[in-house]
Amino acid sequence: MLVVVVVVVAAVVVTLIVVVVVIAAAPVEVVVEEEEEVVAVAVVVVVAVVVVVVVVVVVVVVVVVVVEIEVVATLILVAVVITAAPVEVVI
Repeated sequence: MLVVVVVVVAAVVVTLIVVVVVIAAAPVEVVVEEEEEVVAVAVVVVVAVVVVVVVVVVVVVVVVVVVEIEVVATLILVAVVITAAPVEVVI
């Protein structure tokens, strides 16, 4: 049981770091017509990041508990690839 907890914590930490780094490095193109909408864009981006992180964490925990630990590596890779896709926010 301790091993599972350690693996879950490690997977979550690694995933969070990877998601943050990838999102920071991903080309984000924000097209804004008015300055007031910049705040709205920032909020949307932050919410999207939080949602992605929460979903990844939940999936990792569920997979570790229900399925085998080996699957976690694959899921992290998939999450990284999906997150690394160019993000374009147009308002």
